[in-house]
Amino acid sequence: MTNIVGVAVDAYGRCAHYHSDRDIIANKCATCRRYWACYQCHDALADHPFGRMPLTEPAVLCGACGTVMTYCQYQAVDNCPGCGHEFNPGCSAHRHKYFLTPN
Repeated sequence: MTNIVGVAVDAYGRCAHYHSDRDIIANKCATCRRYWACYQCHDALADHPFGRMPLTEPAVLCGACGTVMTYCQYQAVDNCPGCGHEFNPGCSAHRHKYFLTPN
């Protein structure tokens, strides 16, 4: 499976900042092309600002099974299409940090 980078990341991609049972997705940084557990982990460990991804490029990774989705695919579901694991609905509050969303 793709490596998820972050602070105290577990086997499902949960980190020191977001670690509920449903915090299992990682987002790709357009600058370094790595999957990060969260923007706070990126801010703490990377040497550049988080590069936001286009909505239609694969950039969301399920930490439970490794399924990769575009933001458009991810935001349309409540569970991973690959393994059925529930996603945290609160993650959408941070979409502007990870994706090139319209204002």
